[in-house]
Amino acid sequence: MPTPSMEDYIEQIYMLIEEKGYARVSDIAEALSVHPSSVTKMVQKLDRDQYLNYEKYRGLVLTAKGKKIGKRLVYRHELLEQFLEIIGVDNENIYEDVEGIEHHLSWNSIDRIGDLVQFFEEDESRIKGLRQVQENNDKETT
Repeated sequence: MPTPSMEDYIEQIYMLIEEKGYARVSDIAEALSVHPSSVTKMVQKLDRDQYLNYEKYRGLVLTAKGKKIGKRLVYRHELLEQFLEIIGVDNENIYEDVEGIEHHLSWNSIDRIGDLVQFFEEDESRIKGLRQVQENNDKETT
């Protein structure tokens, strides 16, 4: 299993490849706000662990294993953003909150959150009901 740091790299590489068709060390470094030398070290580790194939100066390609994990990591991130939005977390907090919790949840928890998101999205009145509860609670605390 990849570490949280490895997951961040795999997720970013997957997104770059999906968006641009390729992922360069400089693109990854910029996206993750790290030094290119750090990216090179991690890419070499991901290559050793068979998440991607890396050739110096030629670029990198995710393996089937890397693509599968990358896709699942992007899904996890997007699902958690959706969940936090549904439960009424302020938009300016969502990204940082997701970054803070995504590596600390089991896939079982992610699946259950997916069920809850589906439950709310299947019937708009459920979200409206939640908003009413939140409004009532906000009134009580002020």
